[in-house]
Amino acid sequence: MEIRRTTALAAAAGLAASAWAAIAHAAPPATWTNSLGMVFVRVPAGSFQMGGLEPADVLARAYPQLEPRRFAELADEAPAHRVRIRRAFYLGQHEVTVGQFRRFLEASGHVPESEADGTGAYGYNPDYDPATTVRGDAFEGRNPRYSWRNPGFAQDDNHPVVNVTWNDAQAMARWLSRTDGHVYRLPTEAEWEYACRAGTRTRYPHGDDPEGLVRVANTFDRDAAQHWPRWRQHALAGSDGYAFTAPVGRFAPNAWGLHDMLGNAWEWVADWHGDDYYARSPRQDPQGPPEGSVRVRRGGSWHTWSFYARCGYRNWNSPQTRYTLVGMRLLREIPATQAPPKQAGPSAGAVKR
Repeated sequence: MEIRRTTALAAAAGLAASAWAAIAHAAPPATWTNSLGMVFVRVPAGSFQMGGLEPADVLARAYPQLEPRRFAELADEAPAHRVRIRRAFYLGQHEVTVGQFRRFLEASGHVPESEADGTGAYGYNPDYDPATTVRGDAFEGRNPRYSWRNPGFAQDDNHPVVNVTWNDAQAMARWLSRTDGHVYRLPTEAEWEYACRAGTRTRYPHGDDPEGLVRVANTFDRDAAQHWPRWRQHALAGSDGYAFTAPVGRFAPNAWGLHDMLGNAWEWVADWHGDDYYARSPRQDPQGPPEGSVRVRRGGSWHTWSFYARCGYRNWNSPQTRYTLVGMRLLREIPATQAPPKQAGPSAGAVKR
């Protein structure tokens, strides 16, 4: 129930200040469902250690199949630093799905950037050869044949939507805020990592073993590797049952009840990226640099090697990027509690000053 409605009801019923306090300061429900059927999980306020928690030489021993340069590229994970998240918030239990995104488009009239500018997006094409392109990208694009509707592989309404831009995510958050009367937004990078770790300090929420990902995340394993044999040495030895995206929620949640924080689809967060931001970021509720050219995405995808699916790994793209691996997860703010209403009575009369 909204705080303002609770205030009115309390006043009408003549509740004492102590009774009001019990109502106003009660914890919000553990889960909450919005008008699109999106389930949100309450994440408590708290502190955590953010960033790369292991030195590059330790990671190099843990991932011997990788070239040395890949460990040198992790400077933006440092320094590891203590961060405090001062207010609880609701975070999507799952990534935004194809069905939820479709319902948003139908109700709002928003046209995704992949369709609005006519250039399309990226997609999987079994006949596409990365070696024939300058960039050597794993996917074909941009091409008008690809969009959130068609990433080149089969999806149903329960799969995470991909090929959405940061701007598309912002548009959905704004529309939900207007429609539902709550503040929706992308999580900050700090809020995202805090929620992903869920009280842990390990590489992944389940621990340090990459092979354990097949039980809790849809990442690059032997199912996906059959479509990219050139990268087979980077695939997990096990099988998670999905070569492409999986329906959301098919894997075990972390300790706070959040599914697919790692794998399935990269998730846009609110922040601009800065290579040296961690060295100067606030220790309470960091919001990212005030400006930049690329926005951060977190969590890895169904095509992500285990090394890049760590809780502390950072990646980024321009806000206009629409890619077959990138989706989103939204946050709903929890309003601050209000003070109890003043009580009428002898002590509430005029006061001499």
